[in-house]
Amino acid sequence: MNRAIINTVFALLCLLSGVLGDSLTVLRSPQYVTFRDGQWPISGEKIPDLVALTMGFSVHEDLDWPGLAAGSLFQRPRANALIVVRGLDSLDFPKNISSYPLENPVPFTLDSVANTVHTLFADSTPVVLQLAPSEERLYMMGMANTVFEDLPVTLQQIRGRLSKDGSVLTSLPLISLSRNNEADLLFLSEVQVLYDISALLQKHKHLAKDPAPDLYSLELAGLEEIVRRYGRDSPQFTDATRILTSALQKFADDVASVYANNAVVEVVTVKTFEAPLTRKSRSILESKQISNPGSPYNLAYKYDYNYAVVFNIVLWLMIVLALSVIVISYNLWNMDPGYDSIIYRMTNQKIRMD
Repeated sequence: MNRAIINTVFALLCLLSGVLGDSLTVLRSPQYVTFRDGQWPISGEKIPDLVALTMGFSVHEDLDWPGLAAGSLFQRPRANALIVVRGLDSLDFPKNISSYPLENPVPFTLDSVANTVHTLFADSTPVVLQLAPSEERLYMMGMANTVFEDLPVTLQQIRGRLSKDGSVLTSLPLISLSRNNEADLLFLSEVQVLYDISALLQKHKHLAKDPAPDLYSLELAGLEEIVRRYGRDSPQFTDATRILTSALQKFADDVASVYANNAVVEVVTVKTFEAPLTRKSRSILESKQISNPGSPYNLAYKYDYNYAVVFNIVLWLMIVLALSVIVISYNLWNMDPGYDSIIYRMTNQKIRMD
């Protein structure tokens, strides 16, 4: 009896840890990008690989995670938008949305995905936007410099935007939030950025017709300041969570509308990262270059980065050539020499004349 009670309690704790822990939520995805229902945990350091795979790119190491099913070979999303929310472990999204536990919540960036987009679509005009308003970190590439030219990115610019007409201060019910508090203003500034990005995308719907996929990455830390200032049991935290949930759902709807439901929108919620985010740098004078850090013999990776692309080209070319040989051989075998071949017709006429 005691063992049964212990097993039941352990199962409940495991269930609560999967539901109440940090999470990855998929707000929008096309029909050809399938996320399976289940509580499979995914490591935070694997999020960039997950984004790359949803966009149809290959990765150096296989993603051993059953939550993402194999996608279509002939379709890829037109855009991917990832929003990282710091300060809480989950948001109250609808129950029919796929959500997965996030383990090992280490800081990550989508720099590798952005580099892949830039490498594969150098001749096109992709839109790449990576923004963290609270830290004033910004990276734009391609058409993003034109589309988001008027986007306020620094805290001073965003607060100036809040004082103008049409800002979230006048359109959203703030209730317990105050426009005179620094923590509240930081949170509202990030919400304003979400609204402004949606508005700019609505003005540039032609981006969805470009052959290059677009990438958006946002990191929001305003809710973390709300928690630090008021606590999780405060009405300010409750109102801020409600406003942010609504803003993220609206942002996902706008992105899906611009790209005609050919976009993936994910939200990562973490209470706090386990380590501070640092960008690794390497000197251009570094003499020791190892292509595969896991091998002391400087061996190449088992599969090349473009292995999947070359494999599909060779496979389908061989299939087309094989079918062509079969069809031509069949037609030659069943050809009537006296009717189809001019050589045989001329030969028959010459025989008759003789």
